[in-house]
Amino acid sequence: MCVGMFMAILDVQVVATSLPTIQASLHIAPAQMSWIQTTYLIAEVIAIPLTGFLTRLLSMRWLFVLAISSFVASSIACAASQSFFALIASRAIQGFSGGTLIPSVFSAVFVLFPGHRQAAATTIAGVLAVLAPTVGPVVGGWITQSYSWHWLFLINVVPGILAAAGVATYLPKTKGDPASARELDVAALLLMAIGLAALEIGLKQAPEEGWMSGVVVSLLGLAAIAGTGFLWRTLRASHPLVDLTTFADRSFAVGCTLSFVLGIGLFGSVYLMPVFLALVRGYGSLEIGRIMLVTGTAQLATAPVAVILERRIGAKALTAFGFLLFGLGLGMSAFQGENADAATMFWPQVVRGVAIMFCLLPPTRLALGQLPADRVPGASGLFNLMRNLGGAIGLALIDTVIYGRAPVHARALAASLAAGDPAAAAVLGIPAGLLANRAPGPVDPATYALLAPMIEKASLAEAINEAWGLVAILTMLVIIVIPVALRDAPARPANEEPIA
Repeated sequence: MCVGMFMAILDVQVVATSLPTIQASLHIAPAQMSWIQTTYLIAEVIAIPLTGFLTRLLSMRWLFVLAISSFVASSIACAASQSFFALIASRAIQGFSGGTLIPSVFSAVFVLFPGHRQAAATTIAGVLAVLAPTVGPVVGGWITQSYSWHWLFLINVVPGILAAAGVATYLPKTKGDPASARELDVAALLLMAIGLAALEIGLKQAPEEGWMSGVVVSLLGLAAIAGTGFLWRTLRASHPLVDLTTFADRSFAVGCTLSFVLGIGLFGSVYLMPVFLALVRGYGSLEIGRIMLVTGTAQLATAPVAVILERRIGAKALTAFGFLLFGLGLGMSAFQGENADAATMFWPQVVRGVAIMFCLLPPTRLALGQLPADRVPGASGLFNLMRNLGGAIGLALIDTVIYGRAPVHARALAASLAAGDPAAAAVLGIPAGLLANRAPGPVDPATYALLAPMIEKASLAEAINEAWGLVAILTMLVIIVIPVALRDAPARPANEEPIA
């Protein structure tokens, strides 16, 4: 199951690094290029909360086999696409299929394993879930440079077939409940799909169009209306599509809040590093991937320690330590200069890599470890949905900071240069004597044209640092909700009713 989940998460990252290559091959308009990723993410975020219903309908075993088989088939279709429409249609199926895999894996941890093995199982699943975004850029860059973009999708085929065969063979042969299909609330499903899709698209467009633009306000308004309708209908239903009453469990609600903020930090850090290395430092995708491998290596090294400590230290204390350390690692990146390189980024990545497992393992236990087995699949879908929504909102905030603050820094830096400020010259690496010898007043057009790229990079680096700082603050602030969770309790054996 973890192999299938890893391939689904990896697919998003390997494709992201090669979008320009795909665009050129299929003659896609630049404005449409981002839809290759957005379509996948929208379909994925719609599928995640449906995992509980689909598990009841098909059983965990056959849901996973069907999902990974569909993922493989749609991957082949993506590789064979000859047009933008064909690729988008295949990506939608691929995203929906992949969306059920992550919650299914975390459901299996708490449904299939006895209590004393859940920590190790969660760690294995968690390592692969957060490792995929780390190794994705280097894998995608290497495949595109060595072979062709088609292999970004074809690498899913063999692991996917093996995963489907393994799950069909080894998972318990429980039966689904086909009769539950009659309980499907189609109206709630449509409201949920419209609300989540509008929210994703609105968040994607907000940094470009402006948060108060007509398009963004309309999309976010539609998301709010559809979401309110979904909540009203679901909370009144005798057989709800998604069991929202699980949020009444304080530990689950706290775990989901932590998952939301972890999504901001995880997605944000994996996004900010390539943006800085590509736009400020001018590195290629393969070199960016190599630099980012430090985080994944630290995660792997820390995983056994996390399992041991999780068995000996309360989940709340370990969670607080993890988020505090993760926030510190994010904050360390908020002070890097525009010439920051692999050496400068090494220790912040190590700190974040060490912290990630403590931000994932104990909160997962808080959220899912004490729920009855029959509620875990639906709860796992909501828990993972919160992480994805956190990532979507976090990226929108980050882009707003970067592209909103960079022009401000550029204007301030240009004004300082015009005033002969030696500190501004030092930022750009210009000898202070050059400013001292020029007449006061605005920089002449020829000189400004020469300095403009340097000003742009310096201001972009400063804005990126501010984005790192914002993410770090949000990550640390979430610690205040941890005491609200119910007291730590021992893990229950699989299939055993929770302690009241």
